Amino acid sequence: MFIPRKFFCEEMAFSIGNEKSVNPVLRISQLDALELNKALEQLVWSQFTNCFHGFKPGVLAHFEPEVKAFLWLILWRFTVYSKNATVGQAILNIQYKNNLSQTEKYQPLSKHQKLWYLIFTVGGRWLEERCYDLFSNRQLQSSCKIKHYINFGAGFLQLCGLLNFLIFLQKGTFATLTERILGIRSVFCKPQSVRQVGFEYMNRELLWHGFAEFLIYLLPLINVQKLKLKISSWCLPIAGLSNSENTLAANCKECSLCGEWPTMPHTIGCSHVFCYYCIKSNCLFDMYFTCPECGSEVQSLQPLKYKIEMTELHA
Repeated sequence: MFIPRKFFCEEMAFSIGNEKSVNPVLRISQLDALELNKALEQLVWSQFTNCFHGFKPGVLAHFEPEVKAFLWLILWRFTVYSKNATVGQAILNIQYKNNLSQTEKYQPLSKHQKLWYLIFTVGGRWLEERCYDLFSNRQLQSSCKIKHYINFGAGFLQLCGLLNFLIFLQKGTFATLTERILGIRSVFCKPQSVRQVGFEYMNRELLWHGFAEFLIYLLPLINVQKLKLKISSWCLPIAGLSNSENTLAANCKECSLCGEWPTMPHTIGCSHVFCYYCIKSNCLFDMYFTCPECGSEVQSLQPLKYKIEMTELHA
C-alpha cells in the first residue's frame, strides 16, 4: 500500500510532540497490523481446510461459518484476551490501550471491552455469513423483508466504516469502526525512536521499475530475429554458392508477393522466393498464376534449398 510522503512527515512530528505522554502508533503501522491479521486468518483457514482434502468434497460447506467463528475465537483467546493485542500488532510492537480511562498512563482493556470486541469482530462476521445462507434460497415475503433489512444494515455499517477510515486518515487514531465504538486505541508497547525515512532508494526503485515496464512493453514489438538476419546480410557476404544459388540467395531476403521476410520460403522454378502461404493461396485461387517479378509460370512448388537457407541464416 502506497502512503504519500506527507503522512510520514506528519506522523514523525506527531510522535515527537507526544513522546512523554503516550506512544502513538503511525498510521502506516496500524494499517500494516490489519493486513497482517488478514494474512494470518487466511493462512489458518487454508491450513485447516487442507486437513479435509481426503474427505468428501463440501463436507465443511454447511458448517463453514461456525468453523470459522470457532477458529477466530481461539485466536482471540490467545491474542486480544491474554495480550491486549492482535497477532499483527504483536509483530509490530503494538497493543491496545483503554482510551476511556482518564489517565494518560497505559491502561489495559477491560473484560467488557474484550468481550464486545469478540462480539463485533467474530460474531458480526458469523452473523453476516449465516444470515446470507439462511435467506438466500427462501422466497417468502417475510424472508425477503428480513433480507432487505439485513442488506440495508450491512450497507450502513460499510458506509460508517468508510467515514471512520477517512477520519482515521485525518486524526491518526481508531483504524476500524470497532475500535472507535469500544474506545480502544493502538499504542506502542515500548517507546519508539524516530524513524529517519530516506526516499533516495524508493525513487531509484521507482525509476528502474518504470524503465523495466517500458522495456517489457517495447521488446515484443521488435522482431529481433529479422533484425539480426538483416544486419548479418549487410556485414557478411554469402560465400561457397554457385551463381544461380547466389541469385536465389539474394532474392530470398523478401517474399515477391508480400515484401516481408519469407516464412517457410518456397520457389516455383524461377529465381524468386515466396512465403509458402502466399504462393499456395495464390496458386489455389489462380490455376495460371505467374511470378509477378519475371512472369514465369508455376512449374513445381519446392521449398528453398537447405544449403542456401542455412547459409543465409548463419551469414
